[in-house]
Amino acid sequence: QVQLVESGGGLVQAGGSLRLSCAASGRTFSTSAMGWFRQAPGKEREFVAARKNGGSTLYADSVKGRFTISRDGAHNTVYLQMNSLKPEDTAVYYCAAGPRMSTSARSYDYWGQGTQVTVSS
Repeated sequence: QVQLVESGGGLVQAGGSLRLSCAASGRTFSTSAMGWFRQAPGKEREFVAARKNGGSTLYADSVKGRFTISRDGAHNTVYLQMNSLKPEDTAVYYCAAGPRMSTSARSYDYWGQGTQVTVSS
Protein backbone atom coordinates (compact mmCIF):
# COMPACT_ATOMS: atom_id res chain seq x y z
CA GLN A 1 0.00 0.00 0.00
CA VAL A 2 0.97 3.58 -0.64
CA GLN A 3 -0.36 6.46 1.41
CA LEU A 4 -0.61 9.94 -0.11
CA VAL A 5 -1.23 13.12 1.86
CA GLU A 6 -1.80 16.43 0.08
CA SER A 7 -1.35 19.86 1.55
CA GLY A 8 -1.01 23.46 0.44
CA GLY A 9 -4.49 24.27 -0.80
CA GLY A 10 -6.29 27.45 0.10
CA LEU A 11 -7.92 30.65 -1.10
CA VAL A 12 -6.04 32.91 -3.50
CA GLN A 13 -6.92 35.79 -5.77
CA ALA A 14 -6.83 35.43 -9.53
CA GLY A 15 -3.29 35.85 -10.80
CA GLY A 16 -1.81 34.48 -7.59
CA SER A 17 0.17 31.34 -6.87
CA LEU A 18 -0.06 28.27 -4.69
CA ARG A 19 2.15 25.23 -4.24
CA LEU A 20 0.56 21.89 -3.48
CA SER A 21 2.53 19.10 -1.85
CA CYS A 22 1.90 15.37 -1.87
CA ALA A 23 3.85 13.27 0.60
CA ALA A 24 4.04 9.57 -0.23
CA SER A 25 4.76 6.78 2.24
CA GLY A 26 4.57 3.01 2.30
CA ARG A 27 5.48 0.85 -0.69
CA THR A 28 6.48 3.78 -2.88
CA PHE A 29 8.90 1.58 -4.84
CA SER A 30 5.82 -0.01 -6.44
CA THR A 31 4.90 3.23 -8.22
CA SER A 32 6.69 4.78 -11.17
CA ALA A 33 4.53 7.81 -11.73
CA MET A 34 2.63 10.40 -9.78
CA GLY A 35 -0.04 12.72 -10.99
CA TRP A 36 -2.37 15.51 -10.03
CA PHE A 37 -6.06 15.55 -10.88
CA ARG A 38 -8.80 17.99 -9.95
CA GLN A 39 -12.54 17.93 -9.60
CA ALA A 40 -14.78 20.98 -9.60
CA PRO A 41 -18.36 20.85 -8.26
CA GLY A 42 -20.66 19.13 -10.72
CA LYS A 43 -17.80 18.12 -13.00
CA GLU A 44 -15.84 14.96 -13.61
CA ARG A 45 -12.35 14.50 -12.24
CA GLU A 46 -9.83 15.76 -14.79
CA PHE A 47 -6.13 15.31 -15.38
CA VAL A 48 -3.81 18.18 -14.48
CA ALA A 49 -0.21 16.97 -14.56
CA ALA A 50 1.91 13.85 -14.13
CA ARG A 51 5.53 12.95 -13.72
CA LYS A 52 7.51 9.71 -14.17
CA ASN A 53 10.33 8.86 -11.81
CA GLY A 54 12.74 9.41 -14.68
CA GLY A 55 11.61 13.03 -15.04
CA SER A 56 9.23 13.00 -18.00
CA THR A 57 6.13 15.11 -17.48
CA LEU A 58 2.67 15.57 -18.94
CA TYR A 59 0.36 18.55 -18.59
CA ALA A 60 -3.21 19.30 -19.46
CA ASP A 61 -3.47 21.99 -22.12
CA SER A 62 -5.41 24.19 -19.71
CA VAL A 63 -2.46 24.45 -17.30
CA LYS A 64 0.57 24.33 -19.63
CA GLY A 65 2.89 27.22 -18.98
CA ARG A 66 1.25 27.98 -15.63
CA PHE A 67 1.65 24.80 -13.56
CA THR A 68 4.81 22.81 -12.89
CA ILE A 69 5.04 19.34 -11.38
CA SER A 70 8.25 18.40 -9.61
CA ARG A 71 9.53 15.77 -7.21
CA ASP A 72 11.79 15.65 -4.19
CA GLY A 73 12.97 12.05 -4.27
CA ALA A 74 14.76 12.27 -0.95
CA HIS A 75 11.48 13.01 0.79
CA ASN A 76 9.09 11.11 -1.49
CA THR A 77 7.19 14.30 -2.13
CA VAL A 78 5.66 15.61 -5.33
CA TYR A 79 4.81 19.27 -5.79
CA LEU A 80 2.46 21.17 -8.05
CA GLN A 81 3.48 24.80 -8.42
CA MET A 82 0.50 26.75 -9.70
CA ASN A 83 1.04 30.26 -11.05
CA SER A 84 -1.26 32.76 -12.76
CA LEU A 85 -4.24 31.07 -11.17
CA LYS A 86 -7.68 31.60 -12.68
CA PRO A 87 -11.14 31.21 -11.15
CA GLU A 88 -11.66 28.17 -13.38
CA ASP A 89 -8.79 26.45 -11.55
CA THR A 90 -11.04 26.24 -8.49
CA ALA A 91 -11.43 22.56 -7.55
CA VAL A 92 -10.41 19.85 -5.14
CA TYR A 93 -6.96 18.72 -6.18
CA TYR A 94 -6.00 15.07 -5.76
CA CYS A 95 -2.59 13.45 -5.81
CA ALA A 96 -2.32 9.98 -7.36
CA ALA A 97 0.35 7.32 -7.74
CA GLY A 98 0.58 4.36 -10.09
CA PRO A 99 2.77 2.09 -12.18
CA ARG A 100 2.81 4.30 -15.28
CA MET A 101 2.33 7.89 -16.30
CA SER A 102 -1.04 8.55 -17.87
CA THR A 103 -3.71 11.19 -18.25
CA SER A 104 -6.33 8.62 -17.25
CA ALA A 105 -7.37 8.37 -13.63
CA ARG A 106 -7.88 4.62 -14.10
CA SER A 107 -4.11 4.18 -14.46
CA TYR A 108 -3.45 5.24 -10.89
CA ASP A 109 -3.83 2.85 -7.98
CA TYR A 110 -3.47 5.18 -5.00
CA TRP A 111 -5.12 8.47 -4.21
CA GLY A 112 -4.86 11.15 -1.58
CA GLN A 113 -7.80 12.71 0.22
CA GLY A 114 -7.70 15.93 -1.78
CA THR A 115 -7.04 19.56 -0.97
CA GLN A 116 -9.32 22.48 -1.85
CA VAL A 117 -8.06 25.26 -4.09
CA THR A 118 -10.30 28.30 -4.47
CA VAL A 119 -9.40 31.15 -6.81
CA SER A 120 -11.42 34.32 -6.39
CA SER A 121 -11.96 36.80 -9.22
